[in-house]
Amino acid sequence: MSSSTSGSTPYYFVPGPSRHPVLAATGLFFVILGAGQWVNGVEWGRYSLLAGLAGWLFVLFQWFSQAVSESQGGQYGRKIDLSFRWSMSWFIFSEVMFFGAFFSALWWARSHSIPALGSLENGLLWPDFKAVWPSMAAGATGSPAGIVEPFATVGPWPLPTINTALLLSSGVTLTIAHHALIAGNRAKTIAFMWTTVLLGVTFLLVQGFEYHHAYTELNLKLSSGIYGSTFFMLTGFHGFHVFVGMLMLLFITLRLQKGHFTSERHFGFEGAAWYWHFVDVVWLGLYVLVYWL
Repeated sequence: MSSSTSGSTPYYFVPGPSRHPVLAATGLFFVILGAGQWVNGVEWGRYSLLAGLAGWLFVLFQWFSQAVSESQGGQYGRKIDLSFRWSMSWFIFSEVMFFGAFFSALWWARSHSIPALGSLENGLLWPDFKAVWPSMAAGATGSPAGIVEPFATVGPWPLPTINTALLLSSGVTLTIAHHALIAGNRAKTIAFMWTTVLLGVTFLLVQGFEYHHAYTELNLKLSSGIYGSTFFMLTGFHGFHVFVGMLMLLFITLRLQKGHFTSERHFGFEGAAWYWHFVDVVWLGLYVLVYWL
């Protein structure tokens, strides 16, 4: 559907009814359902999460493939390009609010909740409570009964600092690739895009090793009081965003190899780059607030 004659770029392309939104929402439903059950010890939760994630990714692959076909078919004009830019801007803004809520939870726990619980007013209720951050042993936070097992915290060196260098380097290689695309140097663009994807994959591998180290050697878990909750909430969701951003960059690189972008028209590349730079900025805040302070 469009307002143009056949064979020309429409003024504003309107796609027909699609099954993709409801199928993607269904996949996400089973992801959230499974995750909620899995963390509460229900065995089938992990299978629901994996099945929902697989279905969601399959739907997204079909959806994006259709959008690529429409773009390459000349259906997307200036108005659609503008619409995509506004859509990506609002999406990133929603992600800013998403992480803003998590950072606010960390700040509130450290600066308000724990000091309030350790005040003289609450001393009669929890005489053994110690208002310190981060907690290093059972009873040091809101666990006078000792239900939180002793654990050690994760410092900034070496793994978080290595990951910081990896993400900052990926931002540089992505910027070089963008400038190469504008200059019409497709070979250089592709080379630096593959480098960026590799850096993103390496970041995820290092974070996976960090989690294994935290669980097996530091006894730091999601159940390790408010520190464990906020640590895995912030780093885990950021890692998921790195995974999504890495997939974006991977598919953009594959499209570059097929010659889909030009120096003048490449918002697909720019949108993925915006998202990746956002992920970089969030990590810098996380690196300072979670690992250093």
